[in-house]
Amino acid sequence: MSRKITIVEVGPRDGLQNEKAVLEPAVRADLVRRLEAAGARRIEAVSFVHPKYVPQMAGAEEVMVALPHETGRSRIGLVLNGKGYDRALGTSVDEVNVAMSATDGFGLKNQGLTVDQQVQMLADIVAGRANALTQPGATPSLSATLSCVWGCPFDGEVGVDQVADLVGRIAELGVEEIALADTIGVGDPWSVTRKVEAARRAAPDATLRLHFHDTRNTGLANAYAGVEAGVDVLDASVGGIGGCPFAPGATGNIATEDLVYMLERAGFETGYDLDQLIESARWIGEKIGRPAPSALSRAGGWPR
Repeated sequence: MSRKITIVEVGPRDGLQNEKAVLEPAVRADLVRRLEAAGARRIEAVSFVHPKYVPQMAGAEEVMVALPHETGRSRIGLVLNGKGYDRALGTSVDEVNVAMSATDGFGLKNQGLTVDQQVQMLADIVAGRANALTQPGATPSLSATLSCVWGCPFDGEVGVDQVADLVGRIAELGVEEIALADTIGVGDPWSVTRKVEAARRAAPDATLRLHFHDTRNTGLANAYAGVEAGVDVLDASVGGIGGCPFAPGATGNIATEDLVYMLERAGFETGYDLDQLIESARWIGEKIGRPAPSALSRAGGWPR
């Protein structure tokens, strides 16, 4: 099997944002470089949010100063609103990922915006970006992540039609990549198949990306279902660290090394060096003051 699966590494952002330890920008930049040495080519490096709410992400500009542009590598900055987008434009990020929510409950807690207000916010960003594209200089590419696709800690279950409608609205704005996120880790493989199929019908020309948390030990099974449904882009976090500070009980993402191991044992190509990933997981575990929760950081790969 020679099918390539792109794994977007989100450890430096989604991984660290929910850890008790607050790492300096220089350490976070070092983590990015280590992960890129292990094979990451798309990596969520920073989040342009107010440090009052997410102190772990303070100093995003300093992180990016320490990461000069390199051909063949894409550093992503996450934003929650237009103000964050403007901050991102002042740095060397290669991509901007706009975080949105499938529900009003989570949107109001996370961004202070309802779903409709978030769509309008994204529309304003897209309009401003269209104007910027006519000006000299590079403009980062744009994607959107839809949180709570499989369930919301405040509004409960999220329906297939609800997700498909919102994916369609995002695609109509011209966003070319849309990530579906199981923010609180409540999805199952069968519902992954249903929602991926519905999202593809709603946005046939968009690239779909999947983002799973392993809160209830279904993360890798959900990733498998996504790949079987034809998705070629998955998020993962080194060591399985992370979670969402605005989602009660949300624990870490699926671990990059665990996902790489599963895929490459099956014959897929990821471009990662598994041994270096495991070393990076153990290194970040030391930095945050607790062992990384991934299986591979404990057991190692196979064959040895």
